[in-house]
Amino acid sequence: MTLPGRLLLRTTALCGILAVSQPALAAQDAPPAAVEAFDEGEAIVVTGSILSAQQDSIAIKRAANNLSDVAAADAVGRFPDQNAAAALSRLPAVAVQRDQGQERYIQVRGAPNRWTSVSIDGIPMVGVDEGGDTRAFRFDAIPAVLLSQMVINKSLTSDLQADAIVATIDLRTYSPMDRKGLHVTGDAGYGFMDLGKGEQRQGSLRLSWSNDVFGVVVGGSHYRRKQLTDNREVGAYDAKGPTEFDVRQYEIERWNNGLFGGVEYSPEEGQRIYAKAIFSEFNDNEQRNQYEFRLDRATGGTRTQDSGSLTGVPLRGTFNFGEYRNRNYIGTVGGDYATDDGLKASFKFNYSRTENTTFLPLIQSSTSGANNLSLSYDNSAPNFPIVNVNGAFNQATLSASSTILIAARQKTVSNSYTAKFDLSKEIGDLMLSAGGLYADRDIAGNNFSTANVAALGALGASVGQPFNINSYVTNRPWDTGFPLGVTLNYVDNVAIRDDALSLLDRLTAAGRYNPALDVPDADRYAQRERTLAAYVMGKVESGALTAVGGVRMERYLMDNRGTVVASGVATPLVYESSKTDFFPSLNIKYAATENLLLRVAGQRGVSRPAYGAIRVGASINDTNSPGTIGGGNPALKPEYTWGADASIEYYLPGNGMVSVAAFHRWVDNVLYQNQAAVGSDFYDFGGVDRSAYLLSGTYNGRSGKLYGVEFNLLKQFDFLPGALDGFGFQGNVTLLDGSFDTPTQQGIAFQGMSKKIANASIFYEKYGLSARASYQWRSNWLDTLGGFGSGEYRKGYENLDVSLRYAINENLTLFADLSNLTNEKYIAYQGTTATPTEVEQIGSRYLFGARFSF
Repeated sequence: MTLPGRLLLRTTALCGILAVSQPALAAQDAPPAAVEAFDEGEAIVVTGSILSAQQDSIAIKRAANNLSDVAAADAVGRFPDQNAAAALSRLPAVAVQRDQGQERYIQVRGAPNRWTSVSIDGIPMVGVDEGGDTRAFRFDAIPAVLLSQMVINKSLTSDLQADAIVATIDLRTYSPMDRKGLHVTGDAGYGFMDLGKGEQRQGSLRLSWSNDVFGVVVGGSHYRRKQLTDNREVGAYDAKGPTEFDVRQYEIERWNNGLFGGVEYSPEEGQRIYAKAIFSEFNDNEQRNQYEFRLDRATGGTRTQDSGSLTGVPLRGTFNFGEYRNRNYIGTVGGDYATDDGLKASFKFNYSRTENTTFLPLIQSSTSGANNLSLSYDNSAPNFPIVNVNGAFNQATLSASSTILIAARQKTVSNSYTAKFDLSKEIGDLMLSAGGLYADRDIAGNNFSTANVAALGALGASVGQPFNINSYVTNRPWDTGFPLGVTLNYVDNVAIRDDALSLLDRLTAAGRYNPALDVPDADRYAQRERTLAAYVMGKVESGALTAVGGVRMERYLMDNRGTVVASGVATPLVYESSKTDFFPSLNIKYAATENLLLRVAGQRGVSRPAYGAIRVGASINDTNSPGTIGGGNPALKPEYTWGADASIEYYLPGNGMVSVAAFHRWVDNVLYQNQAAVGSDFYDFGGVDRSAYLLSGTYNGRSGKLYGVEFNLLKQFDFLPGALDGFGFQGNVTLLDGSFDTPTQQGIAFQGMSKKIANASIFYEKYGLSARASYQWRSNWLDTLGGFGSGEYRKGYENLDVSLRYAINENLTLFADLSNLTNEKYIAYQGTTATPTEVEQIGSRYLFGARFSF
């Protein structure tokens, strides 16, 4: 079905569901230099009604001087989404990357997630997820309840950070001065997951009080869900067919907590000082049940793409109770000062700490000899292969003597100190602005380390604690929504981990295991990053024309330290670099008529490599020919872009808008994974020339281009008679394309780029009822990128959510949130969808509760 046909079909279906209010409204808000009608400290009050929220959004979009979109909170002071990524995903040209079905990263305009930067209340934030392998910010660690607005700046002004190729997102927290007097808002909800019937619960509370000069706000939120995740994977495909069937199910408990508070003092209009503090955390306890039918290691039989009959097939089991943690501590103090003659000044001081840790002790064993399997399989439906074992199947036949534990660990900590100030002065039709920023960030951590292996089966008996992996198999069958062909029972992952770690303690005391090797020296790194920025900018208005132009200077310094291990000898090395760059920008807005606005913009931006990618730590093998190096590439260059944007916006009479926006980005030094000659003397210590060694890591490609067009429509059907005028529609479609070149390949697709992204919402609001059905769809995209342009692709998917609200009175509202009603299956594939490498689902989700406000 074509994209228009698909959208028409879905939209028709949505109309019959009485769908929902759009909380993430395609609107615009911008920083002080970009919005004439709204000061940075002036809150946009969203009343919670769909119409009021739309009107506010449209007013902000018309006033903005740069291209930007806004997701605004509702009257209760929260979004109807559990985290910030879910709320942002409803805006034009925005797609999300999910983990176990939960929104985590944001992709704007189809670009890699590293090309979108993030700030909180104007202070830049940098992600250190996955051992620092990405700078992308984790939105699942920030509950949406903490925020009042999320602003996506698609074109830059010089007072915004230049570290953005396609967009920079500003997450804005609540101001206690928004409303006078005492106000209490919150919600409580409970529900369940369709797959496995695990519970889902949430709650939030915000208390604020203010008078004319002083205000205080405190609040918190909690969200938790227990879910099952069905997962099927194929290790690879060779000339005969699938090499293995990897059958997994995860039992997961995830929870987010958020605490925030703020005080403000405004002795008179135009003067304000404030302090804000935020704590947020994402927690994931994950039990893995995994069995791999290792087809390519069979001793006999036949294997094809569609079917097979094999003998002597090893079965490998992998189990764990893993812990994933992400915590953020953010504190800001600041102040604003304004005079009647047009002088404005502001300052902010911020401390931010991010901790990202993973502890994933994997216990693993395989069958052998007579315990290997004779089986047949049917792979005619490759998303759901069916395995039939000849004779009775007993999963408790793994080799106890060969059981191992892989102590997988990762921890990365970032501490950042930032000072920012801005100054502006109106002189007739001209506004001059200037400011500066200094950021000092320390990053210490290690990439995901799996080098240390303990032979539990072989060593356990030596300390009087034999370890039999088969004793942990329970009599509880998997609760799965995927067909399989054999029955598998759960393993007691909590007990198996407790006993394995207890055994490790005894082995350590006996000198048979060294936990210090869990994280090798070559995996560690320590970096200090400093950025000194200054900008000058001018805004001029002449009739229907408004122009904002300026230049930003950034001085960037990196002190990069790590340890390189060669021939068993650890050598500390240091790589220092510095660069001064200039980033001009220009935004022009022209009011062609009262309701028609034209915009054009241009800017230069940058995206710096991830901390793990540039780490000095490495492991060198001098015996290979040529020698090999596994580690970071500290000589990586940043990616730079020149970008152009344009839009046409028509504001419909009454309430609504139609807009078309186009953009183009020219990018140099595009990052990609490869194995190539080092090409430098950095690793030439100990009298050894290693410049021709092959380094496996991240490299700079050559030029790339990314371009696209966005169509957006928002309209309440106020022209319909009677009760029908409560209906409305909001939708957007984005068409994208682009590629980049390397020294050996041309036309490689960008990671994460879907060529088509669509969002559509039908809503109804009247007589106390607010309802919305929201549909999202994205086409296939490249997920991981190999050394020569090969990679794993992700199949596009759709998502349908329904939210219902009924206001009993002005203080109490009942709600129901029904999510993922299409019960999506997230599919990865190799080459074509006929050779899937991963199929995963988490099922639909249902949450019911009440919101209160007084």
